[in-house]
Amino acid sequence: MRRAVPRPLPTAAGILYTIGFMALLRSVATVGGYTMMSRVLGFVRDILMAQFLGAGPVADAFFVALRLPNLFRSLFAEGAFSAAFVPIFAGMVAKDGRQPARLFAEDALAALTTVLFVFVLVCEIATPALLHVLAPGFAVEPEKFAIAVTFTRITFPYLLFISLVALQGGVLNSLERFAATAVAPVLLNIFLIGTLLLVRPVNGVALSWAVTSAGFAQFVWLMASCHRAGLPLRFPRPRWTPALKRLVGLMGPGIVGAGVMQLNLVVSTAVASLLPTGAVSYLYYADRLNQLPLAVVGTAVGIAILPPLSRQVRTGDLAGAVATQNRGLELALLLTVPAAVALGLLAQPLLAALFERGAFRPHEVTATAGALAAYAAGLPAFVLVKVLAPAFFARHDTATPVKIAVVAVAANFALTLILGVALPFAQVGIACATSAAGWINALLLLWLLHRRAHFRLDARSKSRIPRILAAALLMGAVLVGLGIPLAPFFGKALVFRLAALAALIAAGLTAFAGFALALGAAEWNELGGRLGLDVAARRQR
Repeated sequence: MRRAVPRPLPTAAGILYTIGFMALLRSVATVGGYTMMSRVLGFVRDILMAQFLGAGPVADAFFVALRLPNLFRSLFAEGAFSAAFVPIFAGMVAKDGRQPARLFAEDALAALTTVLFVFVLVCEIATPALLHVLAPGFAVEPEKFAIAVTFTRITFPYLLFISLVALQGGVLNSLERFAATAVAPVLLNIFLIGTLLLVRPVNGVALSWAVTSAGFAQFVWLMASCHRAGLPLRFPRPRWTPALKRLVGLMGPGIVGAGVMQLNLVVSTAVASLLPTGAVSYLYYADRLNQLPLAVVGTAVGIAILPPLSRQVRTGDLAGAVATQNRGLELALLLTVPAAVALGLLAQPLLAALFERGAFRPHEVTATAGALAAYAAGLPAFVLVKVLAPAFFARHDTATPVKIAVVAVAANFALTLILGVALPFAQVGIACATSAAGWINALLLLWLLHRRAHFRLDARSKSRIPRILAAALLMGAVLVGLGIPLAPFFGKALVFRLAALAALIAAGLTAFAGFALALGAAEWNELGGRLGLDVAARRQR
């Protein structure tokens, strides 16, 4: 008998390397899992909206009204505020303990509440002027403009509540309590689905009230979650402290950067409002489908890596920071590239199966499918931005992403005017411009990080990323081949369309998993292991 050769014991670095990847994977799985739940409910919500509202004037007006508070939320809260707040708060917890960090969070809460309360009041008064900027095309249709003003005034208080939710979520995420924050968006979908199912006739006013009510419910939920985490937040009298001054100083460039990025949405929506009725809705439905992998993967990885990156940078563990960034990039591409390929190839059947009913007819399906395919081309770039940006935020550098964002927005503005207006590509041209701007942003971030020696692809990433791309392309070939015999089913009854779509999705998932494992783009012991220590222990045995 041949003598068995014992496997070499793993080094301490190897064990820590595996543990670090598994810890990141668990954090991403927590955020991504609950985000997936929210997005599934979001699909149900959007299916019902398409059925009852279609892509008509009421739908266009409601989606613009929903865009405004979300635009300013990204500008003030989830963008600049979170990028500045989380590194400071996480650093204070690590260095000074929870009590000083809690006092800082309360001061930030009081200041944010005061500023946003005044801001919301001003915007309620200036709503017509804001809509003239965001949707200038609505002005030629007085009835559509009037209902858009009404819907916007009802939904705008959502900005105040959801911004406070962003602060509470930053506190919980810094403590690596990701679940409560990830669950919060589910409430918005529950409120909207309940309204769509229970209110008759379905109307934009009821949906707008549902949005604001959901924002308040999310705020209460996270207030209770912070209390359970041992960091209850009070509302002290606003005061100007050195820590708060530092926060505002870091937010300054971030607000400009977030504002520059949000300008992409302003430009896209404004140009779409100049197109025939329905263009705003087509972009909304396409973007919603594209946002599923972006939110589940990109946002989850970005949220999960920022706290450990901040700690590693603060403690001088630069090698650990680079490793964390590599694993985040690798994991994001592993989950996003196949999603982009699938969305691009299955845009038409996906929309036909999920949305084609009621007021959403074949014409709306075709118009939306082109925009979805164009958005899908930029999906990996959108995710890369969310994964790479924390490397700057962790170093308290919020200015550099601003400069890069300016370049991306300038490109988006020019391309939107060329592809959406000058050339007859309508909403598809607008989506193409957005994707191109995303790639410009991502590649410039990557180039600058590499130039500053803050990030480099390690040997494992250099080996695995090409294999991920190859596995996704092979999966695409399987989808194309299987889509030919299944095509007739998408013109039949709903049950046949859903069955055909399920078959395509199952085949795509199975094919990608098989190709990824065969090519070495992924390993079962990383994706299937429950704990990093378990993996190391199994390797030792």
